[in-house]
Amino acid sequence: MEPNLLKGHLDLILLSILAGGPMYGLEISKQAQVETDGYFDLRVGSLYPALHRLEQSGAVEGEFRPAPRGGAPVKYYWLTEDGQRLLARKREDFRTFSTHLQALGRRYEGRG
Repeated sequence: MEPNLLKGHLDLILLSILAGGPMYGLEISKQAQVETDGYFDLRVGSLYPALHRLEQSGAVEGEFRPAPRGGAPVKYYWLTEDGQRLLARKREDFRTFSTHLQALGRRYEGRG
């Protein structure tokens, strides 16, 4: 996958996953892999800065809770009302973008 494609859609991916309920970082990463047959492989270096940015913007909230299998607490994240609205806008923006990109593809198919 082209890294810039992931970067440009990371917020949409994270918000979509968190729409399913509270999750911690590793769980979010695994969910992305499972639901996309491994297409999205979210690395720590991009995952946590994005979650932090979304938290700072008020789209998600987070708090430390006990780890599911013991050990040190992990930070769970969930969507806020602002996050749900942002997700709806980002989904609509993506649908519009995708529709127009497909139209271009159909128009120029077979040329070249």
